[in-house]
Amino acid sequence: MSGPEVLIPMTLFVSAAAVFILRGPLGKAIADAISGRARPQLPGPSAERVEQLEAELDEVKHRLSELEERQDFAERLLAQQREPRTGAVRGERPAVGPG
Repeated sequence: MSGPEVLIPMTLFVSAAAVFILRGPLGKAIADAISGRARPQLPGPSAERVEQLEAELDEVKHRLSELEERQDFAERLLAQQREPRTGAVRGERPAVGPG
């Protein structure tokens, strides 16, 4: 058997299996999920926990800003060390003596 005559028994078998599966607990779970009844209500964070997290976030922000300042300072020191000690401004070549 091949061709369209196979489709009729196959469709009947798949339909019967779908009805059997969807009538059971799996079908109920799918129906509950679609209707929104199955979503468990998770407790939200308490006000105390929110305040604690906000305080930690503020501390992290403060430490980050301090690190940014330290990095800027280190970059300025490195830039000063790389410039020639002849007092030349960045981008200019140092003066070369006669000759």
